[in-house]
Amino acid sequence: MDVLAEATRLKGEGRDVISMAVGQPAHPAPMAAREAARRALETGRLGYTDALGIKSLRQAIAARYRTHYGVEIDPARVAVTTGSSAGFNLAFLQLFNPGDLVVITRPGYPAYRNILSALGLEVVEIPVGPETAHALTPAAIEAAEAEKGRRVSGVLIASPANPTGAVHSRQAIAELDAWCADRGVAFISDEIYHGLTWSGEEATALSVSDNAIIINSFSKYFCMTGWRIGWMVLPEDLIRPVECLAQSLYISPPELSQHAAEAALGATAEMDAVCAGYRQNRDLLAQRLPELGLPFAAPMDGAFYAWVDVSAHTNDSMSFARRMLADIHVAATPGRDFDPVDGARFMRFSYAGSHAEMESALDRIGPWLKSR
Repeated sequence: MDVLAEATRLKGEGRDVISMAVGQPAHPAPMAAREAARRALETGRLGYTDALGIKSLRQAIAARYRTHYGVEIDPARVAVTTGSSAGFNLAFLQLFNPGDLVVITRPGYPAYRNILSALGLEVVEIPVGPETAHALTPAAIEAAEAEKGRRVSGVLIASPANPTGAVHSRQAIAELDAWCADRGVAFISDEIYHGLTWSGEEATALSVSDNAIIINSFSKYFCMTGWRIGWMVLPEDLIRPVECLAQSLYISPPELSQHAAEAALGATAEMDAVCAGYRQNRDLLAQRLPELGLPFAAPMDGAFYAWVDVSAHTNDSMSFARRMLADIHVAATPGRDFDPVDGARFMRFSYAGSHAEMESALDRIGPWLKSR
């Protein structure tokens, strides 16, 4: 976040900064979503809704599982949230007690670690790499349990993953789900980057069982980061407890964003065109980054990130990121944000921006690396 703050400061000074640091889509929210929001503002009838969201939106999200995955779910299991962040808060608070062990992958999204730690939970970060296709395995969890000397209470995966872009196969998800179910361990599947899978199978954990807690959002595929709207799909026994907790913490998700989100679900043609742009950016980075001496540390199978090995140029990706921003005004995220152990050798480059920005950034990086 320090790099992002400095990039924002430089932009404020009028500098031509290209940000490859955040997962912020360059495209705005779908036109249908913006039109729905406009209509809602004109009526002026915006206020509290049911704690788990308006009925029509919950029904529309359930319908998406049927059309997109071939999975039937009861709309009553859908909980609309104030972004995926609220979903994580609700899941962690409902499922765990202070001191519980919760497994995440390393590298992984830093907010997992930060939220879990803030709630008094003990985070168990398990390294993933090429030997496991960058996926978490039951064997790795059991090894971590043996090292800790006690059982874990929860397992959290993301597929596609941030920052690696790695995708868990349906089989890998099924194995984790079965392992968790056998041991009474909570299984949380972060599917916020669904719709942005470029290679491999995009499988929701709901396709293998009803045990998992699903967390998703309109931020990435639907380009609605600032609208702060997401959802959970809950096992039946968690619906009422999560509803009570959500009502106490948030009252309800913002009604304006709910109307916009419902309209967005019908805008897949527009969003698929946006995804074609991401794929073009991905192809560009796949060619140019290795040519610049920045090899990939993970396959870009999903999301809109490249996880890159910078060890040929530095042993401190934080200072490398700061220098790159200062010298050529290109921002990228240092790896230690995602991996506190080995992250100094890695950086994450986001390709969620425009193609012209990606080309310009790479054109700046090449000469800069040669001059170092």
